[in-house]
Amino acid sequence: MTVKIAKPVLHTIQATADADAALGRIFEASAQPMLLLDPVADRVIDANPAACRLLGYDRALLRSLKISALHPGQLPALIVFTEAVLAKGSFWTHTLSARHAAGHELSLEYLGSVIPSDSGARVLLAISDLTERRRRSVDAEADMYVRGGISQWQRVERFFREIERENQLILRAAGEGIYGVNAEGKTTFVNPAAERMLGWKAEELVGRDMHSIVHHTHPDGSHYHDEDCPIYAAFRDGAVHQVDTEVFWRKDGAKFSVDYTSTPIRDRGNVVGAVIVFRDITQRKDADEKLRAALAEVGRLRERLELENAYLQEEIRIEANHRGIIGRSAPIQKILRQIDLVAPTDASVLVTGESGTGKELIARAIHEASGRSRRPLIRVNCAAIPRELFESEFFGHVRGAFTGALRDRVGRFELANGGTLFLDEVGEIPLELQSKLLRVLQEGHFERVGEERTRNTDVRVIAATNRDLKAAVRGGRFREDLYFRLNVFPIESPSLRERRDDIPLLAAHFLRGTSGKLKSGDLRLTEGDARRLSQYGWPGNVRELENVIERAAILSRNGRLRIDLPEQTSGAKTGAAHTSASAQLAFLTDDERRDRDRANIMAALEACGGKVFGRGGAAELLDVKPTTLASRIKSLGIRYRASGGAEAHGLN
Repeated sequence: MTVKIAKPVLHTIQATADADAALGRIFEASAQPMLLLDPVADRVIDANPAACRLLGYDRALLRSLKISALHPGQLPALIVFTEAVLAKGSFWTHTLSARHAAGHELSLEYLGSVIPSDSGARVLLAISDLTERRRRSVDAEADMYVRGGISQWQRVERFFREIERENQLILRAAGEGIYGVNAEGKTTFVNPAAERMLGWKAEELVGRDMHSIVHHTHPDGSHYHDEDCPIYAAFRDGAVHQVDTEVFWRKDGAKFSVDYTSTPIRDRGNVVGAVIVFRDITQRKDADEKLRAALAEVGRLRERLELENAYLQEEIRIEANHRGIIGRSAPIQKILRQIDLVAPTDASVLVTGESGTGKELIARAIHEASGRSRRPLIRVNCAAIPRELFESEFFGHVRGAFTGALRDRVGRFELANGGTLFLDEVGEIPLELQSKLLRVLQEGHFERVGEERTRNTDVRVIAATNRDLKAAVRGGRFREDLYFRLNVFPIESPSLRERRDDIPLLAAHFLRGTSGKLKSGDLRLTEGDARRLSQYGWPGNVRELENVIERAAILSRNGRLRIDLPEQTSGAKTGAAHTSASAQLAFLTDDERRDRDRANIMAALEACGGKVFGRGGAAELLDVKPTTLASRIKSLGIRYRASGGAEAHGLN
């Protein structure tokens, strides 16, 4: 069966064939390198002669290559480019580089266009050699300058002269020293700052070996070979070298510390020298040395102070004899046991007792034995604060809160945060402030006077009073709820009259301190002195005893104390007389008499460091024969050490 084709169709087929033939001739004869690609199959369909010359491949070889083989390592970029061409119809890129048959990379510009085909889309790739394009551009510019004639060249020359002049101005104005060396190490230029620092004129240095003139020796004076010089290394290895630990030498032979940077100079890819920028850092190094020395000295001083502080703290603890509380009497031993019980807790403590019995000493002992000992113990004497300033004293105030508030002030509760607050004479707190104090103790919150911001505090409260707070509560002068809040753990500080056995020990302790303070020599208590002190009524308690001992030391003559006991009131005299009569008449039992003698001898041994015989010994102090004293010591079961301290054993 014969198929007949209509004439219009034949004409169309013929026209298409003629067009394809024309495109083929253009493809072959074009000076523009072109490739016909099948992007889906990753294949080069054809290449025109110009493309073969540019890429260095035989045409048959190119037709057998994959597109990706011409662009090794660039597959993602190649896919992006071809997808863009297929999507937009045409697209260009500078990002792809093809590999020449000889192995080097070609910098190219691609312009891709979609060519429809019955067997699928084809891409016609027009290639431009960017290196050749730049060369033509340079040639065009040179041709323009040539056509411009002498005037254009003169303008160019003036332009470069102006650049050179500006460069010279910059070099002259620079505060750093700058000089250049060529690849042989010879100096090529030196700026004025370098001249000033080195003491050489530029004409004296240009053309000479710079290293041998200014850089030939290490800071310690040893020879610095030019092969080890980082400045010269810059034009040998092509790297930038920075140094801040070397010295340069001046023309007068003096050296100075420098830091410098040596940067290689390149010409057409070849290193031809280096430029060196340097600074005189002598003052900075001297300042650094002084700072290091000062910091080292501060460190030494701090270490010494820490050691001294630790030593003094230990001395204070030893001297204070169990947290500053001196005595062996039963009331004192009870207080020490109470301190050991309550100190590790955060319970509030109320210390009661007469004035002068050492209530603050008890508070300090509790604080030092607690977990808060590293934080401060803040003392507030409630009896010494004006009524209108209580709230400001406790909680602080802000500037302008009231007349006279010229600045912000931190209150005692804020200062004691993390530590202990000691409220001495707590019974003197005004009734209207007691509710605010109770709130802080219960909730740990307060506000400064004149401020709405609520602050938190974590304090342990120890209160002390010589008043009967129970009576004050009954009389409506002290809040009952505040009393119970403060009186969680009560401690009663005994009067000195209740602990007469401790009087010789306390007196000896105060005498040692007073003798050192007054530089009054070696003063001792006699048995008569101890007896007189023990028989006195002590209305002022321990504070009065300390004052009496200090007055006696001041009045002493020839190493003998002059005990001057003040006159007592009738009530006190009666008590003292009764005590004296009880001590001297036959009202003491044998055990009580032995206890009294034992305490007296132990006080004497304590005062003279355990020495019995000889000058300054306990026998002389008690005005008895040494053999008699030794016999009494043995019979009373007292053990003593020559280094000080005595113990009683077998007491009854």
